[in-house]
Amino acid sequence: MRISDLSAASGVSAQAIRFYERRGLLTPSAREDNGYRRYDDSAIARLTFIRTAQSAGLTLAEIGSIISIREAGEAPCKHVTLLLASKRDEIQRRQRELALLESELIRLIDASHAVDPATCATGGVCDVIAMTSH
Repeated sequence: MRISDLSAASGVSAQAIRFYERRGLLTPSAREDNGYRRYDDSAIARLTFIRTAQSAGLTLAEIGSIISIREAGEAPCKHVTLLLASKRDEIQRRQRELALLESELIRLIDASHAVDPATCATGGVCDVIAMTSH
């Protein structure tokens, strides 16, 4: 099938397919005499894999590493598990950071109710921020 057929079958734009090719994530099975790329049905499965892996938060470099392991004839399951666990750990770290930020914002908002704009210090920018930093 040509790239337009692959795009229609996979739901991935031709531009994205070409991008994945440049990144080494997808290889056409052959080229026609006129230079058009030809793909077999395995390209649909590869594109589905790439999109699903991206949805799981994996980068194209990480996806490429998985594909390389598979193309070397090995099952990439252990590598995938390690990548996914790393993503989970990163998300949990970010959630903790966001929870701390949320607590600080709540504190600032609560403190802002005690600030009278009429008596706001002219030397500072904003007493809401200034008074809560102590």
